Parts: sequence; C-alpha cells; structure tokens
Amino acid sequence: MLTTLLAFLGACTLVAASPGPSTVLIIKQSLHSRRSGFLTVLGNETGVFVWGVVAAFGLTALLTASEVAYDVMRIVGAVVLVWFGIQALRQARRTNGEQETAWEGTQKSGWASYRGGLLLNLANPKAAVFALSFLPQFVPEGAPHLPTMIALAALWAIYEVGYYGLYVWFVARMKHVLSRAGVRRRLEQISGGVLLLLGVRMALDS
Repeated sequence: MLTTLLAFLGACTLVAASPGPSTVLIIKQSLHSRRSGFLTVLGNETGVFVWGVVAAFGLTALLTASEVAYDVMRIVGAVVLVWFGIQALRQARRTNGEQETAWEGTQKSGWASYRGGLLLNLANPKAAVFALSFLPQFVPEGAPHLPTMIALAALWAIYEVGYYGLYVWFVARMKHVLSRAGVRRRLEQISGGVLLLLGVRMALDS
C-alpha cells in the first residue's frame, strides 16, 4: 500500500507540473493577491475531487460514451476559457497607466476566485476523462473499488492544494517586482492570450 501511495503521489506531481488552464488561472489570480490565488486553488481542487467521485461511481463513462454530451461540455469549456482570457485582457487595459491603489481596488471577492477555479475545472471534459483513466490504476488488487477511488480523489485534491499553494507563495514573494504596473499589464496580457488560445484549441478539438 505504501508503494502504491508513493507511486500515486509521484504521478500527481507530474500531473500538477504539466502546464494547463488551471495553472494559468492560479498564477493570474495570485497576481491580484495571495488570498485570491489560494481560493482559486481551492476551487480548482474541489473540481478535481468532484470529478474523482464521479469517476468512482462510473458516471464519467457516460460522458465518454456519448459524443454529443462530450461535445457540449467541450464547447462550454471553450467558452469559459475564452471568457477568462477576455477578462484578463480587459484587466490589462485597465491596468495601463493606473496607480497601485487602483490595482488593489480591482481584487476579486473570495467567492469569485473560488468559483472561477471550480468553474474552470468542471467545464473541462478532459479533466473528467482523465480522472476516469488515472485513478483506477492505483486501486490495489482486492481493495474495495468505490471507497478507495474516493479516498484517492481526496488525496489527489489535497496534495494539489499544497503543490499549487507553492505557486501562490512564490508569486506573493515576488510581489515587489510584480506590483509594477508595466509588469502586471504584461503578465495579464500573457495569461489572457494563453487562456484564449487554450479556449480556441478546446473548441477545435474533436
């Protein structure tokens, strides 16, 4: 069991280290404040746990079996990504020429940050399909399938809270550099552009 857990945590590290929409959004929100970044992480990991539980009950298989359901989720996910990208680009325009106090006044509420992380994860059908293929590999032979899958989903989410929390901490440590209006504007432009491109790619994926 210990060997399985170590292998599982190693795999979780590789998954978290792979750049994706969630990573971009977490870093973007961490530019606003440590609180916004961490609540975005919590929202994202709530989504991870939800998809893990859905996979444990075998419901994710329904998504993979229905091309229409998958395509609907894919389009919704693409729209969400494009919306986040547009929001980032709008923020970059507002940041142009503003003072530090104006930037601080644009910080999102805690609920909005949490909701953004949750929405981005739940609107991604690839996250659902990945949970279905990822978690069963680490269920030990002879172990009860449902409770073990749910426990692994919880461990996966908790582990990623710690992992992405390091991103939030690092951005906070760099605040003296990132607080400059020009740097903030450029980072918002980059994150917005990346989210837009990811949204377009998701929409075009078959």
